[in-house]
Amino acid sequence: MYLVKHRMRYFLDVEFNGFGGPMISIAAVAEDDETLFFYEAVECVQPTDWVKSHVLPVLQTKPVAISELTRRFLEFLRGDPTPIIVADWPEDIVHAAALLTNGQGRRLLDCEVQFKLLEESDFSPANLSEVPHNAYYDALALRRWALAKEAV
Repeated sequence: MYLVKHRMRYFLDVEFNGFGGPMISIAAVAEDDETLFFYEAVECVQPTDWVKSHVLPVLQTKPVAISELTRRFLEFLRGDPTPIIVADWPEDIVHAAALLTNGQGRRLLDCEVQFKLLEESDFSPANLSEVPHNAYYDALALRRWALAKEAV
């Protein structure tokens, strides 16, 4: 486990099977380049035509069971006692937060976690990501975009 020594933001992106659909992949990249990142996927059952054309071809990781993805996400977050998860889209936060419970009223992570939804903006992963619709590359693009906005 990698321990973070200060409050760290993690820029989040989630790909899902249509708006409101189940998660396909999730990535969280730290605001610095020294901290490990998280990127995993689950099998996409009955993908929409758009997902078949745009998301699955660029997945670049082997899907795992949702229980394994959850375990790995929790392990990633446990390296930081107070992670701040930043997203540009509400559903990304919904999917990430769902991984913090067992779905039966039990919380799986015992540390403080903050979620920050960025204000509506001109951020477009389709235009700014090195590999659009890949959650890892889209999270990197969100990080670059957000940090550049802060620097102004």
